[in-house]
Amino acid sequence: MTSSTNQIPSWPWVGLDDCPILDWRPMEGRHFRCGSFQSSTSDEDLVEVGDGGTLDFSLAGDVPPLDREMAPGFLSYAGNGFDEIGQMRDFLEEPLPGVGTYEDFNTIDWVREKSRDRDRHREITNRSKESTFALIHSISDAFSGWLLMLLIGLSAGALAGLIDISTHWLTDLKEGVCLNGFWYNHEHCCWNSRNITFQDRDKCPEWQTWAELLTRKKNGGALAYSLNYFIYTAWALLFSLLAVLLVRGFAPYACGSGIPEIKTILSGFIIRGYLGKWTLLVKTVTLVLAVASGLSLGKEGPLVHVACCCGNILCHLFTKYRKNEAKRREVLSAAAAAGVSVAFGAPIGGVLFSLEEVSYYFPLKTLWRSFFAALVAAFTLRSINPFGNSRLVLFYVEFHAPWHLLELAPFVLLGVFGGLWGAAFIRANIAWCRRRKTTRLGRYPVAEVLVVTAATAVLAFPNQYTRMSTSELISELFNDCGRLDSSQLCDYVRNGTPGEGGGPDRLAGPEVQSAMWQLALALALKGVITVFTFGMKVPSGLFIPSMAVGAIVGRLLGVGMEQLALHHPDWVLFEAWCQPGADCITPGLYAMVGAAACLGGVTRMTVSLVVIMFELTGGLEYIVPLMAAAVTSKWVADAAAGRQGIYDSHIRLNGYPFLEAKEEFTHKTLAADAMRPRRPADPPLTALPQDAMTLGDVEGVLGSTGYSGYPVVLSRESQRLVGFVLRRDLLISIENARQTQEGIVTSSMVSFSDHSPPLPPNSPPILNLRPILDLSPFTVTDHTPMEIVVDIFRKLGLRQCLVTHNGKLLGIITKKDVLKHIAQLANQDPDSILFN
Repeated sequence: MTSSTNQIPSWPWVGLDDCPILDWRPMEGRHFRCGSFQSSTSDEDLVEVGDGGTLDFSLAGDVPPLDREMAPGFLSYAGNGFDEIGQMRDFLEEPLPGVGTYEDFNTIDWVREKSRDRDRHREITNRSKESTFALIHSISDAFSGWLLMLLIGLSAGALAGLIDISTHWLTDLKEGVCLNGFWYNHEHCCWNSRNITFQDRDKCPEWQTWAELLTRKKNGGALAYSLNYFIYTAWALLFSLLAVLLVRGFAPYACGSGIPEIKTILSGFIIRGYLGKWTLLVKTVTLVLAVASGLSLGKEGPLVHVACCCGNILCHLFTKYRKNEAKRREVLSAAAAAGVSVAFGAPIGGVLFSLEEVSYYFPLKTLWRSFFAALVAAFTLRSINPFGNSRLVLFYVEFHAPWHLLELAPFVLLGVFGGLWGAAFIRANIAWCRRRKTTRLGRYPVAEVLVVTAATAVLAFPNQYTRMSTSELISELFNDCGRLDSSQLCDYVRNGTPGEGGGPDRLAGPEVQSAMWQLALALALKGVITVFTFGMKVPSGLFIPSMAVGAIVGRLLGVGMEQLALHHPDWVLFEAWCQPGADCITPGLYAMVGAAACLGGVTRMTVSLVVIMFELTGGLEYIVPLMAAAVTSKWVADAAAGRQGIYDSHIRLNGYPFLEAKEEFTHKTLAADAMRPRRPADPPLTALPQDAMTLGDVEGVLGSTGYSGYPVVLSRESQRLVGFVLRRDLLISIENARQTQEGIVTSSMVSFSDHSPPLPPNSPPILNLRPILDLSPFTVTDHTPMEIVVDIFRKLGLRQCLVTHNGKLLGIITKKDVLKHIAQLANQDPDSILFN
């Protein structure tokens, strides 16, 4: 191939701007300096040689010493820098500042990072045999991972407890205030009251609604109702306004769930600031405000983001995690497990969630440390006891009645509903979010949040099941009615007397019938308003709203089955196992199964979902109903809307460079079909010749192109591949050579070979850049099946591979090329996958 100056547009979202550790031993009396190289380089760009101006580097005119004996009349300098006693300088002894780091919106080199860590570990192991201090350092290095997990668990548990306590207080503040202390929520306010009965334990004189406080009347009628209605809405608007203003002004990355971005980060993508301290602070505060505002969202998903922020910040305390992006991602996988552990009170479910849903690379060592971090986080939250019930979650329940085999039919029916609702929700939410991104709606995030909050508050207040927090609603729906329960859902008629609670012959009383209508209206509101809420510029989780929708449907179905069994005990369905006068059906169990079904339909979780749900209830005997519902919902949702869950759909919507391992590549295409250039009309791929360019030529290429890497070939005529060099390596190496090596000028030849070519007399010395050359870039032939290429990119975390034919360079395939190729084969717009 020949040289070309045609430019190919660059995409700044996956880059190769990092470089291997390049250490130069300084010459006598000199020091090396690495400048700041700000560029939007990307590994998605073809590497081309362009003519043009050179970069402004300072010149040096001294002649360096000879590095080896040359033929008479010729002078050569390899650039490796021999000192006075003829020893070659070690490039790997003292790292240069800026080497090995990544630009924003770039992808890390997994293979290189793991190799670095192995070299570091090997060096520490070898040094540990030399002295006691080195041995202690080796032990502390091995223990640092467990210490980091301990700190992550403690911080995640403490923040989760703070968020839970603050959320309950602000949620109750919308309805009233405690006279004994405004910092008490409703439940805590009435704990020590002596003027309450068990039936009315939520009503105490110490707690007053805003209408009672302002009008000094206990029963104010329509005026009191209107006043409470107005203040409830006003508080909701104030909380949501503060949340969106804080997010917009201080930490834009604090909005949303965070799980799609965390999945992308764990796959190797760099998003600077997404897991920073400002994001952590703002997300913690605004999450409390957003949940307390009454919006149809939860705190469970954002708690994963909060825990990962803690993990990322604490990584800076330990050198091996601060300087290695691959090791840091192992920590973030464990932090995600800790986040789910404190969100649901499910340590084991948290580990499985991290493994099944968010992690890209999950070795066995990470599994153990994730388990430890989840354990510490759950223990910390349990010690804080934010709910006052010695439990890790608000809606912990225990069912005492067993389930029957014939009940699998309604459980599977709930799974079908969960799958259909999940598919419909994903389609509707993605369509609305795409409209928000492509229309003027996205320019007014504050107005959008206020409008949705106002609509939610106005519609939610008249219904007691939408007025209460979503977690309390789920707790109410999961509840297995007993004799002392005063809930409206437990107003059964026993022996002709309403209000006696549970027991044999539980006929639905008037309160139960009224509750069914209210739950149906709550279902409609939750199902619709969540579509518009998820994705706004406030922290918003989807776990709890999805579970609420499923729990409502499950409770409705459970009560229906209960009444059928009561009124028609002679039916074949009930005759064999439901004896007259016995409690055959547990509506709370149906609510739990429905919650699992809807959550599975939205997220496509299976194993981790079942474990989380049975950890919530504390009963192992309900695993089979949960498994049946979870598997059915996933099958139905996959058939209705594809295999992508809500988080994968948002990754695709935002154009993040994420190769989903769950999707199978079934097409019979070759590497030549995806590489660039593909057609004869495409600009030819050009590369740096091994020994035929001057320093000015190389600087001209760097100055006129923004590409992040350049293949190096034997010569422009042969196009035999030698290696691959990164732009960032070139910039740092050239600047340091200019500053520290005498005789390096613009006309100096640049060599990537181990034997420098001979030079005429009085020529400037050669700058040898072979130490920064990757001599083993990943290559495939043009006849390699794309199925294999896709697997290589997925399993090795590659950013690019070079395509050859009989050893000659033909083209390049990047992760973006793979994504575009998959989109084209799926009849989708290839440009839709670009990151914005």
